[in-house]
Amino acid sequence: MSVLSPDSNQYKRGILIRLYELFVVLVTTLQAVKVSPLIEKVSDHKDFKKLLRTRTNVLVLYTKSATSGDPQLKLLSDVAQAVKGQGTIAWVNCGDSEGRKLCKKVKVDPSSKTAGFEILHYKDGTFHTEYNRPATLKSMVAFLKDPTGAPLWEENPEAKDVVHIETEKVSISFRSTASVKITFPFLVFVWCGNCILFFERNVVLPQVLAGMNVHPAEFDGLKQEFNVKGYPTFCYFEKGKFLHHYENYGATAKDIPVSMGTHLRRPESDSAVFHLTDESFDTFLEEHPSALVMFYAPWCGHCKKMKPEYDEAAEILNKDANSPGVLAAVDATIHKSVGERFKISGFPTVKYFEKGEEKYTLPHLRTKDKIFEWLQNPQAPPPPEQSWEEKPSSVSHLGAEDFREALKKKKHALVMFYAPWCPHCKNAIPHFITAAELFKDDRKIAYAAVDCTKGQNHELCKQEGVEGYPTFNYYNYGKFSEKYNGERGEAGFTGFMRSLRGRDQEKVGKRKEEL
Repeated sequence: MSVLSPDSNQYKRGILIRLYELFVVLVTTLQAVKVSPLIEKVSDHKDFKKLLRTRTNVLVLYTKSATSGDPQLKLLSDVAQAVKGQGTIAWVNCGDSEGRKLCKKVKVDPSSKTAGFEILHYKDGTFHTEYNRPATLKSMVAFLKDPTGAPLWEENPEAKDVVHIETEKVSISFRSTASVKITFPFLVFVWCGNCILFFERNVVLPQVLAGMNVHPAEFDGLKQEFNVKGYPTFCYFEKGKFLHHYENYGATAKDIPVSMGTHLRRPESDSAVFHLTDESFDTFLEEHPSALVMFYAPWCGHCKKMKPEYDEAAEILNKDANSPGVLAAVDATIHKSVGERFKISGFPTVKYFEKGEEKYTLPHLRTKDKIFEWLQNPQAPPPPEQSWEEKPSSVSHLGAEDFREALKKKKHALVMFYAPWCPHCKNAIPHFITAAELFKDDRKIAYAAVDCTKGQNHELCKQEGVEGYPTFNYYNYGKFSEKYNGERGEAGFTGFMRSLRGRDQEKVGKRKEEL
């Protein structure tokens, strides 16, 4: 066998070919997708079971080879960063020997898929569903933050005609643009599934309709600006300026107003009620020393419901010479000066005036009988209902000033971040209180609550990752451990805490055995 000389051309050619091959391998390695350290690479079945046992919200990418899921890995790296602390991303390469065994055990075969990969979701330790929503950062993050929730509105092709606003900055731009190009824009603040279905099925209008999910806490300022207290909330803009809310959205497209004349400005019917204007308001009150005034909007559903009762009461009170008071009304969408003067922010608002001076706001006067009864003996309305914080319970109400210090003393703390106006919070509160009562004698356990709408609490809630209400976080000696995504009933809240105490007892038992 002859040996090539280092000086021979054939030897040099062989060296160059080898160097080229090494270069190709190096370039390929450098060009490979950089997988985020937040993505858990799993190949062992025991490790996989441990992952599902210790994490409650896991999205797993199964690929047929090391490179068949490169675009997905790049996307999921960004998703993992966005849901850090709320969800887990894992990757299983079914192409290597260990991964192949794992995929066989969990009965997953990405090679049978055209794309060469499969994405499955696991919730509370068991398989939940196949991920079949759009492969976008926004959709995947939304899914992991609420795996059982409805898809994003814009994921449905039927909603293509609705302008979807994602940030407050775009909302401001939309409003300013509307002043130039848009005659009758509507902006609907949504979150609930029924709101979305309504628009997708019914809205076919020449006007501009926009939608915005303002449920996350980052939009609290916007919600406050436009008095959004429930979903859906419809806001009407004209030439870029917010005019009012629209409540009579009914169930079909025709219920949405398509012109100012036919839907938003209905003429007054014959009525005994005195209808006041900016110009006549003060003179009328001077002439009538005892008067109830209803501030209303023609589109307001609650106003329409109250109107027949108010009309009937006026038929008697306004025509009786010995009446204890008269009834008047102001369309605050037209006579804005008087509405602004008395800080009218919702409809209907009923105020009592005595000798020309505002005396009481009376939210409880909605029927003819209550109006008669109250005018016979005018007095201050009953005090507003106590807030949750003011009512005695075993729930600890925390704020920015004592949040950290209080939780440091508790081994297990489940904290509910809420807003007083939030209907889902109101539903969960009684169950949360009951759970707290059951564990009130356990000094290592706390059920706590934070009102995110109060003062500095708003910033605290942002720091704790609160993007919607209610949000439940579990803390271990003051350190955030995980999001609670279980049932929002008594069984869910108590079961979660019992499982934690069960683990504590298991650890104590093992230590005793070791001793």
